[in-house]
Amino acid sequence: MIVQQHALVLPAASAVGVSRELSQTSDAARAWASLAPLLAGQPRVRLSRDGGKTYPQKHERALTETLPTFPAAVRIFGKDGSCSAIFLDFDSSVAGIDWVEADVKSLQSWLHSCGARWIEDHSPNGGRHVYIPLETRVSFSEARDVVEALGTRYRTLDKSPHQNLLHGCMRTPGSPHKRGGHQELAMSLSMAYDVARRPNTVRVWDSIRQELSDEIASARALRLEQPLFPEDGNLEVPQMIGRMSRPMQQMAQSGLYDANRYASDSEARQAVLTAAAAAGMKLVEVQRRVLQGVWPGLASFYTRYASHHRLPSLKRDWHNAIDYLRKNQGSSTRNNNARKSPTSQPNTQPLLGAPSNPDPSSEHRYLRSWRNALALREPAYASSRTGLARRMVLRALGAAAHMTASRFVEFGDRSIAVATGLDHTTVGSHLRALRAENDPLVTLVERGRGTKGDLYMLTIPEGLRAAAEDLTWRKGKIHSLRPVFRELGLPAAFVYEALESTPGLTTTELVAWTKLSRTAVSESLEVLAAWNMISRNGARSWRIVATTSLQELAECFGVLEAVAAQLQRYRIERIVWREWLTRNVNTVAELLSPTDDYPWEAYEGPPDEWSLADMAFTRTR
Repeated sequence: MIVQQHALVLPAASAVGVSRELSQTSDAARAWASLAPLLAGQPRVRLSRDGGKTYPQKHERALTETLPTFPAAVRIFGKDGSCSAIFLDFDSSVAGIDWVEADVKSLQSWLHSCGARWIEDHSPNGGRHVYIPLETRVSFSEARDVVEALGTRYRTLDKSPHQNLLHGCMRTPGSPHKRGGHQELAMSLSMAYDVARRPNTVRVWDSIRQELSDEIASARALRLEQPLFPEDGNLEVPQMIGRMSRPMQQMAQSGLYDANRYASDSEARQAVLTAAAAAGMKLVEVQRRVLQGVWPGLASFYTRYASHHRLPSLKRDWHNAIDYLRKNQGSSTRNNNARKSPTSQPNTQPLLGAPSNPDPSSEHRYLRSWRNALALREPAYASSRTGLARRMVLRALGAAAHMTASRFVEFGDRSIAVATGLDHTTVGSHLRALRAENDPLVTLVERGRGTKGDLYMLTIPEGLRAAAEDLTWRKGKIHSLRPVFRELGLPAAFVYEALESTPGLTTTELVAWTKLSRTAVSESLEVLAAWNMISRNGARSWRIVATTSLQELAECFGVLEAVAAQLQRYRIERIVWREWLTRNVNTVAELLSPTDDYPWEAYEGPPDEWSLADMAFTRTR
């Protein structure tokens, strides 16, 4: 009888534990479904697949009412650069849990005095979140001012979520936490939902800003003392054709500007539009970037207007920018060097070891056959990070060969580094490994000397020659790593390339085509679909979404800025290298050897910048 009682009691205790856990998960799911869509600035959420450490942009998804299985943070700001709630994150790691509780109690008393209503939750680690829903959306600048002002009052308040327009995000009630458990409401769900459905009025928001007027003035004064782009120096609007300057792109994306140069949002937005017009863009291109969320910073400058007045105001400012450029066209073109290419032209002299006049059609056939040989050899490279990098290095060499219509490539490690998103020292190690293989696909013809890079020849191995020449040539261009895939990853680049070449592939067919693991292919498809780069073509197959621009996505991710920084670093290194040559070489024609006393390891002789810029910024869809 005693044994029977124990047999009954033990399962009952276990059932209680399971029931409690299921109840907590159910409560979290209800809180997420009820509040996350109302608090988010736009219906997008970022997942953390590393246990809550980071919330990368490539793991951004559409926000649904289904509770994510990973820690999830909703986007604070919308595509128009405004937010529907103020997110206050009190971090227990700054000064401990007791200080967090004291700060939150003080904040609540102050909010009550302003007539504001709020939602509060707490994390398993002792941190607390306070959300202030707003009836009328406010601009990025206004929200940032208020949060930075509150940061001067409360030590444990983390101001960073409201200081970044593109990446500002935060976990909302119900979200899973990195330490287990969820964000739990500090009030009933019905009360929190009522606050979210009946948010604070404009009068309450004005009262909050009035109470914080002194702190807001101090925060703005601090910005005047700290230039936003100290490394960029002159921020004058460039009179150039083809591409906006980095500072102007940063302003359009982030909404941040140097307060020493621009007195208000109006001056900043006019500078951005003038730069866009000077770069040869059209009004419809600017409008598309604003509406699609590629330039939320520029959009935030227009949130002071009613929604139906924003695009007409943008059009009016655009015409003002055009008029300004026309009036100053004469003076700008006389002193402007932007139309003159600051980079060297491609080498027109015949390369040592290369045929003096290669037949373009013959070279074209050879390069197509080489691509078949590359496809046949790729299974030998494991789907590890090293194997994927070497496959991309070979693709970059193939893309360079197509650009010059020759199997001989003299682009150098730094040029290939820009084309593959790798460091130039890593590229050098991969090239050494590739040319040391049995029956290699690339052969070193001549080592770099002076300002010239190594000369490589694309080689079709004898063991693959017959099969490569018998295969049908693959359609489309061979691509190096297009900028957007620096953020989305190499596996996503290979999957996208396969669908470009052969639309309608299933997941199983993509695994066979790309030589990647099924897990890597599935994750890549998920990432690409989340950014509307691909969509389902029926129940099982996939296709490319032709209307999604890779160039604009790269702008949205801020990748072009990273590429430009890499190019600038290599230009500086090249200047240093040329100065060394000037001091240490008697004649330009003299060839140096690695035994001479100069830094061969640091400077392998970067190629001309024309190839770097051409490979990095070639326009794609």
